[in-house]
Amino acid sequence: MPPKVPYCRPLLTPLIHSSSSPSPITHKYWLGAKSKKMNPAKNLIPLLVFILTALSLRLLKLAIFTAPSPPFSSSPPPQQSPSPPFSSSPMPKQNTCSSPACGNAPSHPVEISISPHKTSSVNATILTEKEFKLLSNLIKRRAPCNLLIFGLEPQYRKLSKINARGTTIFLEDDSNKISAIKSKSKKTEIYKVEYSIPAKDAYKLLKHARQNPACAPGSGPLQVSKCKLALKNLPQEVYKNKWDVVVVDGPSGDAPEAPGRMSTIYTSSIIARAGNATDVIVHDIDRTIEKWFSWEFLCDDNLVSAKGKLWNFRITDQSNSTRFCPAKESMIE
Repeated sequence: MPPKVPYCRPLLTPLIHSSSSPSPITHKYWLGAKSKKMNPAKNLIPLLVFILTALSLRLLKLAIFTAPSPPFSSSPPPQQSPSPPFSSSPMPKQNTCSSPACGNAPSHPVEISISPHKTSSVNATILTEKEFKLLSNLIKRRAPCNLLIFGLEPQYRKLSKINARGTTIFLEDDSNKISAIKSKSKKTEIYKVEYSIPAKDAYKLLKHARQNPACAPGSGPLQVSKCKLALKNLPQEVYKNKWDVVVVDGPSGDAPEAPGRMSTIYTSSIIARAGNATDVIVHDIDRTIEKWFSWEFLCDDNLVSAKGKLWNFRITDQSNSTRFCPAKESMIE
């Protein structure tokens, strides 16, 4: 049998009643709330931390809301997306053109850079560097030649210099541009012309040209044509000469009420068919009117090169043709 062990008290009892001082941890857990009364400084630490934190947050918030802010403009940023000629939304108008044919259409500033770079949305007809290079290289290859330009921009003076031994004629409806260029170049032939058909009538005129035999090529001289698209009051030099290069960069055509380029593209196509091989250059081809009328009267089959918003059509001898383009499904309905 197991030996008998005399009864003894638990081992923890002497530890509790020991006369020795308990450790801080043991004393804390055994005395509970009593220890807090004996150490009041410890109770102030969390309170001080809370007060300092709250004060710091308040100072930070005060610093943020009192900091100076940049001036606020209530007007939205300017929009520079160009509107197509048939857009029904109103467009900003600048009545700087003195020609009656311009009406209320915006016009380009008289003092503009000769550089071929496009500088702003206002100077929408200025050629970019690559566009101008394509055009100037064409003139260099064909010079000396007969060069006809619808529109007058200062950068086109370089084309006249390239074609110094040839004939260069500018047709412009803005008196301010004509005066500005004439004051700087006395050798350039510049004529004032009038355009009366607004851009908003483009589709109506396109239907008229399709249905009216008087608008077909070979129907007769432009001066006596009954086609509404024919320009009949141009200088006689325009009708007498056979042109090697025709540039269409006018009139402005940048608003529904502004003169459109329907007539200049149509007239250029008739003039080109009187020559042996005529290059017709159309600028702002990204716009609806320029694209529609180029397809209709210059034909995509004759497109030989393009750069940016500039298309180059080459029209060979088609004086006996009764159609502008080969018979096929029309691109515009």
